[in-house]
Amino acid sequence: MYIALLTYTAPRNEVDYALPEHADWVRSHFSHGLFLVSGKGNGDADQVILTRPCLRGKLDAVLATDPFIVQRLARYTVIEFSATRTAHEFHAINEALAS
Repeated sequence: MYIALLTYTAPRNEVDYALPEHADWVRSHFSHGLFLVSGKGNGDADQVILTRPCLRGKLDAVLATDPFIVQRLARYTVIEFSATRTAHEFHAINEALAS
């Protein structure tokens, strides 16, 4: 699994202009099943995305298509981790991790 931390590198007014495209992009990856959780970050990250387990190259390719990245308004830091425990609500992830 991955945690993708998005940090803005451009002025907020430029980021705000691209926000609708970014929101559409996030929604599409929820509908494709890659993203599990997203939201505003506190501290070092402006936004946070939790993903399903996948190949790192696939995730990097997806993140590269984020309008914020394409327009050079932000950068991602990706943290990979192996979930060894999850809440019952994440039952589908438990099954994916067991296989």
